[in-house]
This record gives sequence, structure tokens and C-alpha cells, in this order.
Amino acid sequence: MSKKIFLSQCKSDAAAALAACSPPSRPSRTSTPTAPISDNELVAMTVKELNKLLKGLNKDEIIKLKQRRRTLKNRGYAANCREKRMSQKEILEGEKDGLRAEVERLQRENDVVKLELNSLKNKYDALQRFAEVNRIRVLSPPIMYSTGFPHIVKAEPSLG
Repeated sequence: MSKKIFLSQCKSDAAAALAACSPPSRPSRTSTPTAPISDNELVAMTVKELNKLLKGLNKDEIIKLKQRRRTLKNRGYAANCREKRMSQKEILEGEKDGLRAEVERLQRENDVVKLELNSLKNKYDALQRFAEVNRIRVLSPPIMYSTGFPHIVKAEPSLG
């Protein structure tokens, strides 16, 4: 697609560039008449093919034709670079959107876990108050497990 883009942009310049390469008003004695070369042909041509084509032309025409070829090739490289950059940008934006969605999901999950934690803490505090009011003695201190919640190992009513 990038070749199509830059080649279509170059077609309007093709006639002017060809006229600049071989002006009809001043033909050189050393030059041989050549058929006009399209931009597509000039870009697709290998260096060997180009050098064969340039034999017999004067130095100015050779320089102009080589410069035209270099300009067209650079346009193609630039178009390919733009296309690659845009596709990479789209890929990275897709990844960014996916990561943002995952962060939002994890935040919602974290909020749910926090609510559960608060609920369990409230239940623990209520059980502690119940034990105090009913004079239930807790034999061992609360043990913290990996969940972070204290657990009562054993409790018995106090005598007295």
C-alpha cells in the first residue's frame, strides 16, 4: 500500500522530472534518444540495469536521473516508515487499552476484597465484645494467619 501511495504522488511530478532529465530544446551530441522512464520502472530497476540505461547520456542527464531515482526511493522508504510507525502505534494503543481494562478489573476486585475484610473485622470485633460481655475468657491470644485475620484457638466461659 505504501508503494501505491508514494507512486501516485510521484506520477504528477513524472512529466516534469522527465523533462528536466532530457530537455528537448538542447539535445547533446553524446546522448542517445531514450524512451521516457516511468517512476515505477525507475524505482524497480536494479543499479546494473540503471547503469546500462545511462550509457551514452551526458553527465548532467545521468546526475538528474540518478537524483530522481534516489528521491523516489527515499519517498518509498519514508512511506514505509510512516506505515510501520502507524501500525506499531495501533498495536501499542491496543495493548494500553487492554492493560487499562485489567487495572480497572483488579481495582474492582480489590474493592470487593476490602469490603469482605471490613466485614470480617466487624464480625471479629463483635465476637470480642460478646466474649467480654459474657465473661468468656480467651485462652490463647489471637493468631494471625496468612489471611491477616486473627483467629480464636480456644475459648471457655470463665468461672466466677
